[in-house]
Amino acid sequence: MRSEMLTSILNDLNSTSAEIEASAVISTDGLMIDSLLPASMDEDSVGAMSAAMLSLGERTAQELARGELEQVLVKGKSGYILMTHANKDSVLTVVAKTNARLGLIFLDVKRAAEAIGKIL
Repeated sequence: MRSEMLTSILNDLNSTSAEIEASAVISTDGLMIDSLLPASMDEDSVGAMSAAMLSLGERTAQELARGELEQVLVKGKSGYILMTHANKDSVLTVVAKTNARLGLIFLDVKRAAEAIGKIL
């Protein structure tokens, strides 16, 4: 039941924008909870890297007096990776294409993270 609800949220998120290529819900210790990732992406690696980046982002925000971390955004030559807390124990990671309209994706990711936080 919970897994079906998470998958439904991820499906809805991925379908809101053609620019979203993948999404995953990951525990803050790096374990995959649910995902819609292409076969070319290794779940274990995505989980571990997301947890590490979020932890580093939290520490950076704290050390530089930026308040509580809201999201981590990584921009690469081929697109974006966005990570945000769904709740204190889980992270929503989204992979988007280079032409992504970030404002809309930020909004959609925030809504999805809130919905995931309520389930978990």
